[in-house]
Amino acid sequence: MNFPLYIAKRYLRSKSSNNAINFITIIAIVGVILGSASLFIVLSGFSGLKDFTLQFSSIIDPNLKAETAKGKSFILTDDDVNKLNNLIDIAQYAKIVEERVIIASQDKSTIATIKGVDEHFEQVVNFDTVIEHGNWIEPKSQQIIVGWGIANSLSLGILDYTNPVNVYVPKPGKDQITSTTNAFNSINVINVGVFFINEKLNDTYVFAPIDLAQNLLNYEPNQISAIEFKLKDGVDEALAKEHIQAILGNKVIIKNRAQLNDALYKMLNTENLAVYLIFTLVLIIAFFNVIGSLIMMMLDKKRSLSTLFNVGVTVRDIRRIFFYQGSLMSVVGGFIGLLISLIIVFLQKTFSLVMITPSLAYPVNIKVENLFIVFITISVLGIIASKIASVRVTKSLIEGY
Repeated sequence: MNFPLYIAKRYLRSKSSNNAINFITIIAIVGVILGSASLFIVLSGFSGLKDFTLQFSSIIDPNLKAETAKGKSFILTDDDVNKLNNLIDIAQYAKIVEERVIIASQDKSTIATIKGVDEHFEQVVNFDTVIEHGNWIEPKSQQIIVGWGIANSLSLGILDYTNPVNVYVPKPGKDQITSTTNAFNSINVINVGVFFINEKLNDTYVFAPIDLAQNLLNYEPNQISAIEFKLKDGVDEALAKEHIQAILGNKVIIKNRAQLNDALYKMLNTENLAVYLIFTLVLIIAFFNVIGSLIMMMLDKKRSLSTLFNVGVTVRDIRRIFFYQGSLMSVVGGFIGLLISLIIVFLQKTFSLVMITPSLAYPVNIKVENLFIVFITISVLGIIASKIASVRVTKSLIEGY
């Protein structure tokens, strides 16, 4: 039998004759419970916010995207097309032409990014789910579909033939500009739909058939800006990336979804780390109560400790008693806190107790890694606090009774 652990369990369950020590012990345990519960709830909240934020970008982000490595476009040869068609990793791919443009209607104008897509684009991303009004563009047409922000800025309707929409892009060249006609390529289009993804994308993108974008930019039929890929289920992303890179060579840079949104991922991960460190600091402060509780317990149990010492228990074993007691207090408190926080997060996820808007509940997500992070944090801090307190047991303290 582990004698120090047995005594530690007895001390943890028994009450002291001094009510002040009992009160301090209760405060210490409650602090650990609330600290662990708060940390898990906050981490679950940030996990929910992260998933909620990324789900919008993933709607229009492909599994992989090959972007031009130099300049604004590259040439996709017939040989490249044949090899991509024969690549077993790819379920579908779409050719893309992107460029900054000016879009104007009814004396209003704004800067946007036109994204010319081919007929396979809808099979690469699930864009139908974000179309609020109207329909998707038809291939080889003069149609566009705009974001909610652009539609609002330009007061664009759907299939409004009485108010034409013009798209302008500067002509390439170095000569002096003598007139607006010579400075811009332009094309008349009709808006057939409005999509809603998030504020940034709603204010940025205009989708159009790829041949319209190529004509506007004076591109060749095989000149594109990027290729977006949808991979087959179960395909290794890294391996597929290598196969595509081998076909297209160094004229492109291939990115996955995380790399396409690297700034967003970094921001979310940084915020998550900052919140974790802040709440860990709160936990560290809470564990000072554990240290104080153990020291008060040592002073209260001096007579018992002296008896144990006189019957042959070493100072080291007495230290281990309080080390185990503090560790058990931390682990038990952390476990109870996790259990309480799991119930709270589950209730929020099921019944939407806290709302951001009348129709949107605060997103939360229960992740196993967050459970491990909180439990390990509580355990490590508890062991450190118990170690700090247990070294206060000395031979002179025991014999001094």
